[in-house]
Amino acid sequence: MNNPQRSGCPINLALEVLGDKWSLLVLRDIVFADRRYFRQLLTGSMEGIASNILADRLKRLVESGVLSKAGDADHKQKTRYSLTETGIELVPVLAELGIWGSHHLHADELLSVGARVLEGGGPGARQRLMQELREEHLAGAAAAPKRTRRQSVRGEIQDAYQAMVEAGAQ
Repeated sequence: MNNPQRSGCPINLALEVLGDKWSLLVLRDIVFADRRYFRQLLTGSMEGIASNILADRLKRLVESGVLSKAGDADHKQKTRYSLTETGIELVPVLAELGIWGSHHLHADELLSVGARVLEGGGPGARQRLMQELREEHLAGAAAAPKRTRRQSVRGEIQDAYQAMVEAGAQ
């Protein structure tokens, strides 16, 4: 039997799914910026992902069970990507990577605001974000309870970001 995995080590296996240059950035944009469509992910990437790379990463993330995809009810030619439970369970990993990067690298203060909000809110903030994502991605937008911006973790992050912009932070 031909096994393409280098080993059964859990870190290796996770890296085989997420360890390329782009997969975590695609997930970051889905989780924190609510970009759910190919065009949104392509044009919203501040790192400038190429369309062929984005298509490949989305395909790999769907095949690995991190994302699911479905046709858009309003526009038949659009595909909407959603996090699976497996993808949602990556939120603490993304949060910790952001927190680590904001502490130990020369991260932009404005772009670090999400990590700071999640760090300040502790594990509870990560759990709340995961629950919000479950409601949006697993239950569907129609079933998701309507939250005010203040009630959502992404709203808290956006508010903190806006406060920094207004204060003139760079």
